[in-house]
Amino acid sequence: MSDTRPRLWQIDISHFSEKARWALDHKGIDHNRRSPLPGVHIAVALWLTRGASKTFPVLELEGRTIGDSTAVIAALEERFPDHPLYPEDPEQQRRALELEDFFDEELGPYARLAVFHDLIGEPELFAEIAVQSVPAPMGRAKGLVGAYARGYTSLRFGADNDEAAARARAKIVAAMDRLDAELEANGGEFLIGDRFSVADLTAASLFFPVVAPENAPVPADQPTPAAFEEFREGLRHRPGYAWVEETFRRHRKPARPVAAAASL
Repeated sequence: MSDTRPRLWQIDISHFSEKARWALDHKGIDHNRRSPLPGVHIAVALWLTRGASKTFPVLELEGRTIGDSTAVIAALEERFPDHPLYPEDPEQQRRALELEDFFDEELGPYARLAVFHDLIGEPELFAEIAVQSVPAPMGRAKGLVGAYARGYTSLRFGADNDEAAARARAKIVAAMDRLDAELEANGGEFLIGDRFSVADLTAASLFFPVVAPENAPVPADQPTPAAFEEFREGLRHRPGYAWVEETFRRHRKPARPVAAAASL
């Protein structure tokens, strides 16, 4: 019998994939996951979406194939309205979607680039982390996997560019400024209204590479490049930093165990 559950195509350590995973788990949706090799996933995404998307996450849902984490959440809200992520009030919903877009565009790409830039400077550590995202037999060739990871992130994201990394760090600080301001304006617990919404989910999931909270895809005790740890240390005192940790602690609890298929 074929598996008719929703299927999430993901990259295990991706914060945009985490955004989609969190939405599925928040709603308690039984699903399966597939994790192709990073890099190879571009061809898979193009094939699945018939050229509409070249990256993950991609969700297969009842005959539809949906690329982009924002579109994935919109589709889940429509099909599975229980445990909503969109506020009921129209103005609150507008603001929540505005914040989702802000953190998608002004935080997500830069959090990724900043981490990869500093990992390139520590090849051994990058190799240790990279082997976690490849099939077990490939993990035995750690040096080759590390070289692949450095080359891929340089070509795909420009992660070897020092000026780009400096801009990325400035963007992260600006996103933290916005997070702090929004939390203060709304009382400090949620970004919009009085309950967890897509705004909270997006901000927390896209900040996870910076904050490394418990329950995140990368363990809190995962070694971090020294340069990035120094940058992170400068943010630890911020209210938004503590809020990301608390949001993962309180709200990032999988609804049920979901076994990911072996990486391709």
